[in-house]
Amino acid sequence: MAPDYQAAEQQGFTTEDILWAAGIWSVILTMSPVIVFYMLMVA
Repeated sequence: MAPDYQAAEQQGFTTEDILWAAGIWSVILTMSPVIVFYMLMVA
């Protein structure tokens, strides 16, 4: 997690924040069907 002083100093979104968010969401959205399928097969 980012330290508080860095977050307080920086206003709005930077390009890096947007890229991080897009990367994390793409991983979640691509992994969730795999995880659901795995859970259905194991259960």
